[in-house]
Amino acid sequence: MTTAPATRPADLIRAPDRWYRNYIFDLDGTVYLGDELLPGAAEVITAIRAAGARTVFLSNNQTRDRQMYADKLAKLGLPTPVQDIVNPVITMRDWLLRHHRQAGIFVIGEPPLVDELARAGLRLTTDPSEIDVVVASFDRTFEYWKLQTAFDALWRRDRAILVTTNPDAYCPMPGERGQPDAAAIVAAIEASTGARCQHNAGKPGPIMIEALLHILQAGVQDCLMIGDRVGTDIAMARAAGMDSALVLTGDTTVAAATALGPADEPTWLIAGIDALLPAGAHPRPDRADRP
Repeated sequence: MTTAPATRPADLIRAPDRWYRNYIFDLDGTVYLGDELLPGAAEVITAIRAAGARTVFLSNNQTRDRQMYADKLAKLGLPTPVQDIVNPVITMRDWLLRHHRQAGIFVIGEPPLVDELARAGLRLTTDPSEIDVVVASFDRTFEYWKLQTAFDALWRRDRAILVTTNPDAYCPMPGERGQPDAAAIVAAIEASTGARCQHNAGKPGPIMIEALLHILQAGVQDCLMIGDRVGTDIAMARAAGMDSALVLTGDTTVAAATALGPADEPTWLIAGIDALLPAGAHPRPDRADRP
């Protein structure tokens, strides 16, 4: 009996062979890990901008608001306008303002999210009898009283709904570590109340896609989504109809990439962001390469 040879990392690589007008980057695990840029990130993003293409940063991390992200990117040598940064702090705020402006909202989350919703004039409350929407998010101060409040608002009540900022089970950290993310909070609430999360304001959901396309004002054929997670970054690109590039510097391992089926495969697969751009001359700012 013969055994098929193991797939080598080099056998998986499908590097982009064209340029795009719009590059949408995930951040954690794609552009940086912790407070360090990943190899080639600064050079690649600088080259894209020099070519006249646009860069937008899209993250499911809600522990920072847009200005905090802009400050971090500037410190790393990548100054970026706040309007080119999108995360669930912004998408959840805008969705609540459109659909639940007068609602009583209970937030399980960190200060950047809570503060942004309060600044927007939304009515935040911890009184279960006044809660119409429970927002479950990443929260390093998650305590039993918060679970109890969500339970009291949702259990056997038809009025309140459960929503989340993002569906991630964990957030990658340097040194092959991680932290439980919003999905862990949602799971605790769903298990105890029987309620089901009705909306997700992060990748790969339609709320985030709508926010991105509104910013870009461009056709999806001119966009490339770059990220390290199949279930969020690549899934969002597929849902939006845009090309995608999966990097192996964060969540996705070589073994996981090898096992991907046709429904999950990215357009391109590269070891890291440093392999994103094709060789040769870059496009002029007034045109985009076509597939």
